[in-house]
Amino acid sequence: MAGEAQRRTTEWPLALALLVGAAGLVILTFYNWRNGILIFAAAPGVAALLRATLTDHAVGLLRVRGRMFDTMFLFLAAVAIATLGLIVPN
Repeated sequence: MAGEAQRRTTEWPLALALLVGAAGLVILTFYNWRNGILIFAAAPGVAALLRATLTDHAVGLLRVRGRMFDTMFLFLAAVAIATLGLIVPN
């Protein structure tokens, strides 16, 4: 019981990143697509920031490889998505 409760409380970083991504998809679908893409690109950016600042135990499922690899991969994914969202014409 205590292990399950502790496991649930350590997944807030992943939930936060998914929530930002979902908000970006909603805005992308129903409102302005460019703003939605930029908000969607913020999701891996938030995940990269959380992975860089939190400990391995506190970050939960955002931990895949080492801290530097995860942070750089997520940051580069955010930059790539935002760049593609900005250079694609209307």
